Amino acid sequence: MIATYHRYILNFKNPSGTSRGVLKTKETWFIVLEHDEKRGVGECGLFRGLSIDDRPDYEEKLQWVCKHINLGLDVLVKQLIEFPSIQFGLEMAFKSLKSENEFELFPSDFTKSKASIPINGLIWMGSEEFMKQQIKDKISSGFNCIKMKIGAIDFQTEINLIRSIRKEFSSKDIELRVDANGAFSKNEALEKLKVLSEFDLHSIEQPIKQGQIEDMAKLCEVTPLPIALDEELIGVFTVTKKQELLQTINPQYIILKPSLIGGFKGSDDWISMAENQNIGWWITSALESNVGLNAITQYTYSKQSDLPQGLGTGALFTNNFDSPLQVKNGTLQYNDSINWKFNL
Repeated sequence: MIATYHRYILNFKNPSGTSRGVLKTKETWFIVLEHDEKRGVGECGLFRGLSIDDRPDYEEKLQWVCKHINLGLDVLVKQLIEFPSIQFGLEMAFKSLKSENEFELFPSDFTKSKASIPINGLIWMGSEEFMKQQIKDKISSGFNCIKMKIGAIDFQTEINLIRSIRKEFSSKDIELRVDANGAFSKNEALEKLKVLSEFDLHSIEQPIKQGQIEDMAKLCEVTPLPIALDEELIGVFTVTKKQELLQTINPQYIILKPSLIGGFKGSDDWISMAENQNIGWWITSALESNVGLNAITQYTYSKQSDLPQGLGTGALFTNNFDSPLQVKNGTLQYNDSINWKFNL
């Protein structure tokens, strides 16, 4: 078996605002396996500034993986515990290599264009006018679940935006999620959650920065608004530490980004523990190309969750790979009449 790795820069159509600043490009890496005239493709969705494996030796680790590819998946992933995005890229590549169709990793009604996945429409940060326009566009294109990034502009402006949505659309019409990306200080978080809870929101992601375990636990205990852990799961490697985190904080939800938490296996572990503790969950992509998004989407469908998922970012980039993934009427669909075009 021959393994190679490739760096690829995705370019945003429009600079996209988050609480970490404005994104213009997104770096990603691919592992390509070749064996007996078959090819397997996996994406290592490194997210600079967020991934725990955003380290100076990242490329060196990819070189090592390709050199030792014949150790096999099980051995390799155990030695990559601190590199969750490479773990996921390898899982994807090996699954792709074994599949009849290199991009159909989990054959299902979804990949046969017979089923779809409900998703939330993502509202990017920006001016009030820009955010309002995005909300109108998402609603008119059939979304009934919207996720707003908050925490980068004035809180009162954000509250006014949410109020204006609720004046037109009740919680029965539109489910609203907000994502603070850790923007609130621990001292102000509860008061802000009380204000937000007046608008019948579904949940808030990561109200305070990750790593403040006791403060987050207290917040989850008294919150008037369901809290979903997101960044909090990053860098928690062992089963023991994962159980300890969930038992200590006891959140209402967790959000799984496979590229950041060790792929399919890492996600399976978190889901199993969350369900044992009656904690809800959903899955979110993390600005992967359509290759990674495709794997995450097919895996997500196999889990048969009823909640809207956080998928469907492929259209953000000018130089993404053509794929069968399409967003229609607030759902992600797989149009099997469209062919993949994957060229590095």
